[in-house]
Amino acid sequence: MHPLLTQETIDAFARDGACVVRGLFAGHVDALAAGIARNMAEPGPYAAENLKPGDAGRFFDDYCNWQRIPEFEEVIRQSPAAEVAADLMGSDSAQLFHDHVLVKEPGTSKPTPWHADGPYYFVQGRQTVSFWSPVDPVREATLRLVAGSHRWDPPVLPTRWLNEDAFYPDEGAYRPVPDPDTEGMEVLEWTLEPGDAVAFDYNTLHGARGNAAASRRRAFSLRLLGDDARYVTRPGPTSPPFPGHDMVDGQRLREDWFPVLWRRGQAS
Repeated sequence: MHPLLTQETIDAFARDGACVVRGLFAGHVDALAAGIARNMAEPGPYAAENLKPGDAGRFFDDYCNWQRIPEFEEVIRQSPAAEVAADLMGSDSAQLFHDHVLVKEPGTSKPTPWHADGPYYFVQGRQTVSFWSPVDPVREATLRLVAGSHRWDPPVLPTRWLNEDAFYPDEGAYRPVPDPDTEGMEVLEWTLEPGDAVAFDYNTLHGARGNAAASRRRAFSLRLLGDDARYVTRPGPTSPPFPGHDMVDGQRLREDWFPVLWRRGQAS
C-alpha cells in the first residue's frame, strides 16, 4: 500500500465509508490555492452561488474545470491521490471522474446540506472515492460524514442545495434526507491542516457547517473511480451532466473524457 496509508485506514474506509489521509496534497497546497483563485476569477459554466438574497457571506462552488485550469491538472496528475485512491478502493486502477471547488468565505452561516453524491452521478459501482482537501486550516467548518451510510439501501434522495427540493420523479425509490444530529447517528469529522484529505465513498452521507471563522474555508475535491465503476442511467438530470457523452448502461466511462490516472504495476 502507499506509505500515506495503513491497514487501519483502509479498514476504516471499508467499514465506515470514510477516513482521513494526512498530507495527501501536502506538496501541492500552493498550486491548489492558485487554481482555486483562478477558478473563482474565471468561473466555469457550472459555477454556483449557494446563498439566498440577504444571506451573509459567500458559498461558491464549481466543478469540471481540470482541463482549463492548469494547476488542477498538475495536482491531479502529479499528486499521489490516484494511487492512494486505488489502494482505498481495492482497485487495480484509478480513473478520474471530476474535480470540485467549494469556498465558504468568513461569516457564511449556510451549512452544506446533508447529501450523498452517488445518486447525483451517472456512475454505479462499489469502487469509488472522493477526496475533500482544504487549503486553509479547518476546525469547525470541516466535512461531517455518517459512518456506515455508504451501505444504505435505498440510497439518499438527491436534492438541490439552494432550496433543498428533490428533482428526480420517483422520490419513493430513495431514503428521505435524514438529520443525523437529531437521529443519533454516528458522525465522523476531523480537524484538518492544508493538504490533509478526507476520503469517502460516493454513497456516504455528508455535509458541513457554515463558516463562522474569521478565515476562509477553501476546499478542493477530487472524485475517482475504480475497476467496477460503470455508467448508469438516472431518472433525471445528473450533476455533473457531461452533455453529449454517448455512453450506455454498463459501459466503463470513456477514457478520452475520464482518463485512467494510475494502474497497478505501472511505473510510478
